Amino acid sequence: MKRQSSGFTLIELMIVVAIIGILAAIALPAYQDYVVRTRVTEALNLASFGKTTVTEYVSQNYTLDANACNGVNTGAAGAVASYTCTSGVLNLTMDATAKSVALTLTPSITAENIVDWTCTTSTSARYVPAECR
Repeated sequence: MKRQSSGFTLIELMIVVAIIGILAAIALPAYQDYVVRTRVTEALNLASFGKTTVTEYVSQNYTLDANACNGVNTGAAGAVASYTCTSGVLNLTMDATAKSVALTLTPSITAENIVDWTCTTSTSARYVPAECR
């Protein structure tokens, strides 16, 4: 009587390992970019409190001046290494875990005295949210 063996051959296992390796090589960089974008988005959420303070100042005084940043808590947190406010302009710089992305949130006053925010960056657009591209 012949015994029938069951299982996988060595070449089949090597092919599966190679396929998993290729998929991991493709997925890992995309995942790392996703993590950086998440950290940058977290920084924008931190800046939202500063945006609210500056907007409130403008709604009361109808101007952007050196006092527009009064009350803005510029303490760095999370992946934010530096957070400053100058005449209403918010500058955020991330740490190395977020690829040192730098964001600038600039307010402008429309004719109806509404504050319109513009987000710009000097780093790669792939690390920043759509509103800053």
